[in-house]
Amino acid sequence: MSAVLPSPFQPITDEQAALLGRLTDALDHSGLWWLSGYAAGLARGRTVPATALTAVANETVAAPRLTIVYGSQTGNAKHQAEALSAQIEDAGFGVRLLRADAYPLRELKDERHLVIVISTQGDGDPPDDARAFVEFISGKRAPKLPDLNYSVLALGDSSYPLFCAIGRQLDARLAELGAKRWFERGDADLDIETVATPWMAAALAAAREALKPQVPLATVTPLRPHAQTAASIYTRDRPFPAEVLANQRITGRGNHRTTSDKDVRHVELSLEGSGLKYEPGDALGVWPLNPPRLVDALLAMLQLDGDATVNHGEQTLSLREWLSSKREITRLSRPFLIQHAQRAGAAALDALLAANDTAALADLLANRQLIDLLREYPATWKADELVAALRPLVPRLYSIASSPRVVGEEAHLTVAHVEYAVDGDGDPRWGTASNFLARSDEGATVPIFIEHNERFRLPGDASRDIILIGPGTGVAPFRAFVQERAESEASGRNWLFFGNPHAHSDFLYQLEWQDALKSGALHRLDLAFSRDQPHKIYVQDRLRERGADVYDWLQSGAHLYVCGDATRMAKDVHAALLDIIASHGEKSADEANDYLNELQAQGRYARDVY
Repeated sequence: MSAVLPSPFQPITDEQAALLGRLTDALDHSGLWWLSGYAAGLARGRTVPATALTAVANETVAAPRLTIVYGSQTGNAKHQAEALSAQIEDAGFGVRLLRADAYPLRELKDERHLVIVISTQGDGDPPDDARAFVEFISGKRAPKLPDLNYSVLALGDSSYPLFCAIGRQLDARLAELGAKRWFERGDADLDIETVATPWMAAALAAAREALKPQVPLATVTPLRPHAQTAASIYTRDRPFPAEVLANQRITGRGNHRTTSDKDVRHVELSLEGSGLKYEPGDALGVWPLNPPRLVDALLAMLQLDGDATVNHGEQTLSLREWLSSKREITRLSRPFLIQHAQRAGAAALDALLAANDTAALADLLANRQLIDLLREYPATWKADELVAALRPLVPRLYSIASSPRVVGEEAHLTVAHVEYAVDGDGDPRWGTASNFLARSDEGATVPIFIEHNERFRLPGDASRDIILIGPGTGVAPFRAFVQERAESEASGRNWLFFGNPHAHSDFLYQLEWQDALKSGALHRLDLAFSRDQPHKIYVQDRLRERGADVYDWLQSGAHLYVCGDATRMAKDVHAALLDIIASHGEKSADEANDYLNELQAQGRYARDVY
């Protein structure tokens, strides 16, 4: 059989590539660095006998290297870490980029130059992929680090009181362990580039000074470059205008018995012609427009002309355009509160900020919008000052509720339309993206992009069982999982835990789940409708009731997935899992925690929480 000719982009045959893959798969990072130096020596025409391999390895190790570790919940920290890695690599310096759960913690004591890019979620929690990393550095097992130079880029959302808490915590802890702050920490709000861009410039400057090789080295092409795929031209910064194919309410409405307090929509979007690809577990990013009625109300309250031209940064738009598509008006932030308090001369607001009352501040930021603040604490704003003070509007991410194997060039979403009233005010309040999607009728277009989530994937081994815990709209990715497993004829069992207030009005995708049970695509279904009996029942209660079987499935190799609210549900489910493992596995609390951490490290405990 004739050999396969190498392509212009692969200067080796497929057979050689297979052999190389088998070799590199068996090597750890140290082995890969050693092999890169050995291969570089061969490329320069050297003959390198086996007895001389150590010398080549020493030559390779002589160059200092920067390690970049990132922890990311929604992809922002990952994107910033990748951008920095590319800059360092393009400048010709050694760099390795690792997700926090892939970082070998035993190597921390030997690091010399470390950069951490990490986000904070919810009430000061680390991203799921960084939990073990943060626990290790914060705990008693962390080594002294007198030879380490480090810096931290912390990402957060100042609408939460514990802004950038995890990045600040790691920054302080590394200094406590004796490490030297290489350059100052960056604390980035939702307008990430404002802080990240100068921080990266400082990182590159520090790398140029510190990562100079000690001996001349061969130019080495990494053996494991970042995976490249045929990328779509549509990205976060250049979204695709996806046509709305369907927008259907899937919670009950009608007579008293079938009316739901929730307005949940099933939205189908066309990806035809976009080149966008996704897998079950990925998210769809949506660039929303703020509710027009809310924009009008703000302009009227501030007595500002919506047609007035405002220059900010490199853009010139009307004030109405700024408030409609470029600025957050449904989420407050602490920096804006501080500026507004100064303008309003509001003693109560000043006192709240000065007291640093975390609970009261959290309540204000979570339950009041810009218009509520303006009504309670009136102040005068000029158009350009208002635009400069408000945060940029950012996209919202939704778990994709479909498998491309089943729906083709479409992506389905399960969206809870946020709409509520405020005491003393007849006007409703809305969530920005959910309202935008709810009022996007069939035929309208929605600017979207794909946000890949490698942490939230079905098992590579299709014979593995999976346990899916997704109350409310958290069930969305599990609709995709079950579709995918059925279409691919996976042999593993699928067990779903779902909950919502009422079975008769809030049983999302009820017919689909019943059909899946009949066809064998779904093997077990446990339901928790919290308001259908005198005492409330939630998914964590069902988990405890089925604790013996849950533990048995985990012991047999099952993968465990959780999707939904991070602040309450995910924490309650996590606590229930710890109880189940401790009780049915006869383990202590610490052992149960280690068990779950190990599942997470193995990729068998994954959460998509928000």
